[in-house]
Amino acid sequence: MLRFPPKTLREQALVELRSLLVSGALKPGEVYSATAIAAELGVSHGPVREAMLSLVNDGMMEVVRNRGFRVVTISRRDRENIAEIRTLLEVPSMMKLAGSPRVSERAEEFAAIVNKFFAAAKAEDILAFFDADREFHLGLLALLDNPRLTEYIGTLRDQTRQYGIYELAVRGELAASAQDHRNILDALLAGDVDAVERLMIGHLQYLRWSRWTFPDLEAAVEPRGE
Repeated sequence: MLRFPPKTLREQALVELRSLLVSGALKPGEVYSATAIAAELGVSHGPVREAMLSLVNDGMMEVVRNRGFRVVTISRRDRENIAEIRTLLEVPSMMKLAGSPRVSERAEEFAAIVNKFFAAAKAEDILAFFDADREFHLGLLALLDNPRLTEYIGTLRDQTRQYGIYELAVRGELAASAQDHRNILDALLAGDVDAVERLMIGHLQYLRWSRWTFPDLEAAVEPRGE
């Protein structure tokens, strides 16, 4: 049974629900009851329902009248649209940070986050990898002092990460993704704007080649190099 701090019940329930989405425990297209999820987590119904409504607002779930909440399925077109938006917003934003003293002042902090990627990849811990991913990218974007930008990109990332990281794990590419993050940080610290642009564009390509939904994952994954 989970034990949440009284003042953060909704926030903690939201964290747990996001984790269940990323791990594949909550599957796209399936309908879930807030009451059943609350019982599973060992918390009251209210905070879980509020957390699920937050996911509705983020576009990750939708309300099904008299039944509960359905996990939204992201279509190929949706993924490509999100990839385009993120490329337009996230790539130039990261380029602004190349050589920034704000990044260099926190170099050790971000290097520690990169180490979390490698540890999570070695342990095949999808949830830890997801947490490191949010911490790394949104932490860097927060240095631009534009909370609306950070929040918006965070929402777009969440809508697709329920697919991306899980597929990377199945493909055996978590370690390669961890190295991508190390390369991005190195380019930022070196002030290499062109490298940051190239690495970030490449980093977002997973949204375009992802071809599956959870039920047919094994059939959809292709061998690397083809």
